[in-house]
Amino acid sequence: MKLVVVAAIGVAAISILNCCFIIRRVKKQISEMTEALTDVKNGNGNRRILSATNELVAPLVYEINDIVVSYENRLSIFHQTEETNRQLMTSLSHDVRTPLTTLIGYLDAVHKGIVSGKDREDYIETAHRKAHDLKEYIDVLFDWFKLNSNEFAIELQTVEAAELTRDILIDWIPIFEDKQIEYRVDIPEQPFRVCLDTDGYMRIINNLIQNVVAHSHAEKIEIAMSKKNNHMEIVIADNGIGMEKEDLKHIFERLYKCDKGRSDKGSGLGLSIVHQLVEKMNGTISAKSTQGSGTTFTLLFPLVS
Repeated sequence: MKLVVVAAIGVAAISILNCCFIIRRVKKQISEMTEALTDVKNGNGNRRILSATNELVAPLVYEINDIVVSYENRLSIFHQTEETNRQLMTSLSHDVRTPLTTLIGYLDAVHKGIVSGKDREDYIETAHRKAHDLKEYIDVLFDWFKLNSNEFAIELQTVEAAELTRDILIDWIPIFEDKQIEYRVDIPEQPFRVCLDTDGYMRIINNLIQNVVAHSHAEKIEIAMSKKNNHMEIVIADNGIGMEKEDLKHIFERLYKCDKGRSDKGSGLGLSIVHQLVEKMNGTISAKSTQGSGTTFTLLFPLVS
């Protein structure tokens, strides 16, 4: 009987010691959590709390680590947005103020009678062109702001994309002819039923063609539509100056401008808008380019069965 009592006391003592050890370990880990969270609060988002999977506080530790990772990701996105906004404001100050100042200068010269005759007509024509360039830039800017706001909503509906694309391209033919750009359009007679936002799709095609006309210095442009597996494929190719490999990696990024592939008046937002719109319509866009030989953009949209 005494042996049983002694054994029981021994087991109880061991249990108490184990409990004390667990309590000390938990207290130490809570202290480590407090230090880690203070560290995170002070800006160290890389701090993590360590714990074995079989420990009492393991679920809590893992949850805290997940929260810290989420916090760091959100903070990174915030900093990226902040930097983008800073770049955008810098771009705005140059890309809006500069042409606006020039425009005012030309109009003032005409208004004050500083120029006359043929020079006056040239000044008015230049002012007219710069006003249109400025409007184009502002339109692109508003498109970008709308796309990146919570108020933007895409309205997808099944449309016949072949006919819609023809309607869009008709308006470009006089521009191609005026710019002396040889064009080839290959759109089959068969219908292509695709789920699209009509206005967004028009913006995609127009932005891509505008990119060719304004920045590529191309003499030829080819636009072709075809069926590829269960998708509608649209290829827009030119024989312009093309892009370097490094530029090609970044062309869909906001505010990115190729050193040689874009002129100074480019906003750096047009292709970013295209990329966002394509994704919102469940499509994909890719680009291939060889410097000195031209650029090819390929769009894919799922066909509606």
